[in-house]
Amino acid sequence: NISIIGPNATALANNVVYWMGNDKFYMYSGTVQTLPCTLREYVYQDINKSQSGQFFAGTNEGFNEVWWFYCSSTSDIIDRYVIYNYLEQIWYYGGLTRTAWYDSPLRTFPMAAGWATPDEDDTDPANDNDPDVDIVDLNPGLIYHENGVDNGVTNPPSPIYSYVQSSDFDIGDGSNFGFVWRIIPDISFNGSISISPSVNFTVLPKQNPGSGYGTSDNPQVTAVQSYQTQHTYNVQQFTQYSYCRIRGRQMALMVGSNQLGVQWQLGNPRLEVRPDGRR
Repeated sequence: NISIIGPNATALANNVVYWMGNDKFYMYSGTVQTLPCTLREYVYQDINKSQSGQFFAGTNEGFNEVWWFYCSSTSDIIDRYVIYNYLEQIWYYGGLTRTAWYDSPLRTFPMAAGWATPDEDDTDPANDNDPDVDIVDLNPGLIYHENGVDNGVTNPPSPIYSYVQSSDFDIGDGSNFGFVWRIIPDISFNGSISISPSVNFTVLPKQNPGSGYGTSDNPQVTAVQSYQTQHTYNVQQFTQYSYCRIRGRQMALMVGSNQLGVQWQLGNPRLEVRPDGRR
């Protein structure tokens, strides 16, 4: 009862074989095992299996990742990817149009073939792909990944919107409302070429599990030293505290940047949350 969705949907990383099946992911490390996937429903409920011959896998060993590229249900060309980080055992996803991938140990950066659009790194985190992008808008070529901090497809280069968002968290299983009044960030900007790089910490409140997110607060964390002129720091210097006023039964935290020349790494930020009633 083991399946594989396409002839190129397999990759070898860290002496383990990973592949994409017809309805789930697998791994082989001496025995065949089902690979637990938190994005299984997201992937398999929006996939065009009639184009499975195009699907392929690749590795990005510098970041302990296995990538799968596939077609969404409304596309005949590859427009989605899903990534498994085998060291941290987490999944993430996005949208790119690629036709081949090669993680060569002889080169500094992974290479991909395919089409690059000027707006493929969309500024809208809820929409990684533009539905109005047609094949005639795409530029074929060889693309070097993990190289630089901006989108070099555009002229002049445009910023890459990068973000990470948590799942919802609460106080006491949601019995109490929570009030967030201060954020203590933990972030570094190593690799940035901006004079004063920054990121936004966005707190998204929700009153009830079935409701949408309410009005958010997004305090900014800015570096107080120039990353354009130096690249070695004993201690990262940035905004020590960010104040906000957010109340909700459940909340999510999003950290992101849409600034030219910014590269950031998130540590363990802290939110000061206190109970704020039951209704």
